[in-house]
Amino acid sequence: MIRPEATAVIGRFREALVGAGVLVVGVYWGFFTGGGLLHWLGYAVCLIGVALVITGLQQARFRQGSGGPGIVQVIEGRITYFGPLSGGVADIDALSALTLDPSAKPAHWRLDQPGQPPLMIPINAEGSESLFDAFAHLPGIRTEFMLRELERGPAHPVVIWRAGSAQPLGRRLH
Repeated sequence: MIRPEATAVIGRFREALVGAGVLVVGVYWGFFTGGGLLHWLGYAVCLIGVALVITGLQQARFRQGSGGPGIVQVIEGRITYFGPLSGGVADIDALSALTLDPSAKPAHWRLDQPGQPPLMIPINAEGSESLFDAFAHLPGIRTEFMLRELERGPAHPVVIWRAGSAQPLGRRLH
């Protein structure tokens, strides 16, 4: 009944669509009801809806499709990749660098850990959308930079995050 292309778009933007629904309910409660508690609750629901739309759009930009080689699982801070030719495990807390490597087809995420060979994960592996939330836990990661590089499709490997790369934003007085 629904075309596969439309289903794919709806699936890619599902979090943003849920956020838009929450935002519509919040706008209705906040601006189109009389006063009272529901009116004030509507403002809070609007803020939640805006936050859901923003994070949903970021997750939609991160998704690069599915059907790629291998399966990715993220469980309690541990990334596991089961591939047809390789695989491995990487703990989020133990990562030293995250690189987007377009030299292979499809492009791969390269996860470096001290004392371990790098874990290479195709950007379109099954379950790779769960990597967005895992990468968000990296201290000092620039999410917008990661999404921009992913969309741009760089010609050479780009370091997205490196441990200890979080720079202070300015000098502190105390």
